[in-house]
Order: sequence, then structure tokens, then C-alpha cells
Amino acid sequence: MTTNAGPDAATTAGSVRGRKLMFLVTEDWYFVSHRLELAIAARQAGYEVVVATRIDRHGQRILEAGCSVRPVDFNRSGANPLEEFRTLLKLVRLYREEAPDIVHHVAIKPVIYGSLIARITGVRNIVNALGGLGYVFSSVGLRAKMLRGIVKPALRFALGGRNTRLIVQNSDDRDRIIADGLANASSIRLIRGAGVDPGIYRQAPVASNIPLVILPARLLREKGVVEFVEAARLLRERGIRARFALVGKPDLANPASVSQAEIDAWVSLGLVEYWGWRDDMPAVFSQAQIACLPTYYGEGLPKSLLEAGASGCAIVATDIPGCREIVHHGKTGWLVPTRDVEALANALRQAIEDPGLRRQYGSSMQALIAADFSLDRVIAQTLAIYRELAT
Repeated sequence: MTTNAGPDAATTAGSVRGRKLMFLVTEDWYFVSHRLELAIAARQAGYEVVVATRIDRHGQRILEAGCSVRPVDFNRSGANPLEEFRTLLKLVRLYREEAPDIVHHVAIKPVIYGSLIARITGVRNIVNALGGLGYVFSSVGLRAKMLRGIVKPALRFALGGRNTRLIVQNSDDRDRIIADGLANASSIRLIRGAGVDPGIYRQAPVASNIPLVILPARLLREKGVVEFVEAARLLRERGIRARFALVGKPDLANPASVSQAEIDAWVSLGLVEYWGWRDDMPAVFSQAQIACLPTYYGEGLPKSLLEAGASGCAIVATDIPGCREIVHHGKTGWLVPTRDVEALANALRQAIEDPGLRRQYGSSMQALIAADFSLDRVIAQTLAIYRELAT
């Protein structure tokens, strides 16, 4: 795919030529999956692009896209004050050395740390992007409640400032942020998801009458992994024939992660298949007829649902912010209550047993993705924010 920078790229390039844009993201895999095409488009629009992230497997790919890479050893679940202070000192040095014209922080920790350091080092233009409010805001556990008491005032500071813009992915998050007094409505921009290129997703011919149902996500409890497995167990007991596959891996940096031992036990019982982490998601979705995300996590707009929809999969998801931004019950898929295994199993049963209906929903979803959630649309909207700050 050749990504263009949106309709105004050619006329804008001269005004931004030589300006430096720096992304701060915790993980290189996430940057490649969710922001690489935006970075390429920004370069085509005239920006020098720097990516500051933890380098694992994708540093070379970022370099090959024409971006500079600055390694940052983020610990997403870090709670050691000394370690966190060292990270802040490294960020101060990084921001002073790079002196970007615009910084684009992605996710809660980079938003808080990056905004603080940008203010200290005199970086004027700040774009903060929250792909959902995440574990801290969605969990009912004691640890999350304690963290909220720290994170809320930190976010209030991070999201303030005249030359600061906040990108959110769904209207529910926007309304909550405003209601909690974390940011002014005038500084918030709604860009629904990371976008997908509809041209690279398609359904493969079905070689079997046994549908494949996949859960594509980090394997966190709050993504509904346990509920998915239990629904698969119920449907098997009721004689419903389908394959169920987990596509993703545990996230050991997240306290809500399932363990490899749990996954192995589910596989040994024949409840699910385990496909692990996959870099070729268009090929994965082409094999599936149904995508399921029974999440109760603080979602933005899950990219996996955009990819599933672009592929023509029928979608079963929970009725929460982010999911209902794209899944319209009875029109483009099924929405069910959170943590309700019975309701989840019933929706999956209808999707499995009614191939005509799931094809109808899949076709409607493909049209919706092409019209409202394309990658080019998201890129154009984000570049417009950069231009707004640069004026």
C-alpha cells in the first residue's frame, strides 16, 4: 500500500518542511501496528519524524520507513519510583536533544510523562492520544482504584495548555473526560480509531461448513478471554459445531493477563485453538467467519474490530464504549452485556447457525469501514491537528 498524506499534503508540505515531529510510544510493535502509516504520511507532508519507543522486534522496520529511532526503556506497569525517575531523566535528555516542534504522545503513561517533560524542556506543541482509558479506568480492583487517584490529577495537568490537543477514539471517552474535568472540550478531537486500509482485507473461500470464530486481542481477562472460552464450552455442550481460536498472546506487563498455563489447559480440553501472536492479521481474518471481542476493558476503538469488519467477518462484541462506536446491534453485528456468558453464547450460536445473516452483517460492516473508518481518513484528520498547532 502507498499511503498518501491526505488531500492537503501537497499544499501543506512547504509550510512544514523541516519541522520535527516526535512520537512517544511505549512499544515498537504498537507503533508499527497503529501509527507507522501516519508517520510515513507525515514524512510525505514534509515533517522530519522521530520515534521514541522501546525497541523489541520492529526497530528496523521503523528505520526503513524513513523515521529516526530513539530507544526508550518504558516499563508500562512500572511502580518502582527510582526506575520511573530514571525514565523521566532520560526523557528530559531526549526532548532537549531532539527539540521537536510537535510531540505526539500515545497512551496514558507517555501522555503523562511526555507532557510533563515537554513543558520542562519548552516543547510548545503537544498532541496527546488516548486509545481508550484502559485498565486504570475500567478495572474495579483495589490497585486500579488507587492508581486512578494518582492518574486523574496527572492527566488533568498533561491535557491542559493552550497548544495541547487530545485525540480520543469514541464519544463516550470524550464525554467522561469532560465530565471529570480532565480536559476542556475545545482541546479534544474525536478521531475514531487508528484506521484500516480496506483494500488489503478480504474473505478467503470457505473450505468447511464449520465456522471459525476468533478472538483477536492481547490475552487479558478484561478483554473477555475467560468468557469467550466459557461460551465455547457451553456451545460444545449444546452440540453447536464451530472452531474457536485465541489470536494474541499474554501481556506480562499487564496485571490482568491470563497465564500461559491457563491457555494450555483450555487447549488440552479441546475448547479453543491457540494461534499466538500473528503479524499477518489480514491473512488471519480472511480465514475467519466470526470475530468475537467480549471485552470490558477501557477500549478506545479496537483496531481488531476495524480489521474484522474490513474483512467481512460477522462481529460479536460487548455493548461498551468503543465497540458500539462501530458495531450496531442488528445491523452490523451483535452487542451483548459484559461478563454475560449465556448472552455471549446465544449471540455466537446465531452467528454460527445463520450464515446468511452473518454475511449480511459482514457486508454492511465492510461498507461502514470504507465510508467512515479508512486509514486515509484518519491520517488526514491527524495531519489537520498538526497543521492547526503549527499555525
